[in-house]
Amino acid sequence: MTTPTSINNPIENQILAALPANEYARLLPHMEQMALTHGKILTHPDEPIEYCYFPHRATISVVAVMRDGAEVEVGVIGGEGMSGLPIVLGTSRAPLQTMVQIADSGMRMRADVLRAEAGRGELHRLILRYAQAFFVQTAMTAACNRLHRLDERLARWLLMCQDRVKSDKLELTHEFMAVMLGVRRAGVTETLGLLQRAGLIELARGHTTILNRAELELTACECYGVITREFERLLGRRA
Repeated sequence: MTTPTSINNPIENQILAALPANEYARLLPHMEQMALTHGKILTHPDEPIEYCYFPHRATISVVAVMRDGAEVEVGVIGGEGMSGLPIVLGTSRAPLQTMVQIADSGMRMRADVLRAEAGRGELHRLILRYAQAFFVQTAMTAACNRLHRLDERLARWLLMCQDRVKSDKLELTHEFMAVMLGVRRAGVTETLGLLQRAGLIELARGHTTILNRAELELTACECYGVITREFERLLGRRA
């Protein structure tokens, strides 16, 4: 469902919020606000990208899908960024899937409109800086999946989700977390139990509540800090 947008509405996406007022006003007629519902597929592997999405407090997973149907998350997008980077980087598709991980809302723009902005204004510059930060995120995720323990990886992932939804309560099932991390569900359930017994999180059906962020940061591997510092360096904010 899409709704009309107004220049007087609060700008929740950080890339859009950083635009000069005149540029945002020029682009606003080309954007629609829409609900981003859990599990909604935004782009399919190797299919043309029709829309780019600028989430508010939704999170979008970038997922690698294997021929046998196995899936693993390789990147996560929230209100700090946007989906549709291939358009800005000069192509119209990628062998990856993007899907809504945590529901909320966002703005969408047609890919041809974003393509026409290449080299034109502040939006293009901001997205290129975001692309560099996102590249670091995906690179560190690959390293993390190979080198670090599941409790460190899970703590990093929960912190990254919390940063984007700006809430201590995350609507995530154990099964979904297992798919995104590329591990067995039993391993996720066991590790979440360890974090809960340590007082870092609280578990309920379909929800995980972060109780002690400081201790969760200490549990997370170094990758979380590297990713966070790169977003702060390039975009001036934590993501």
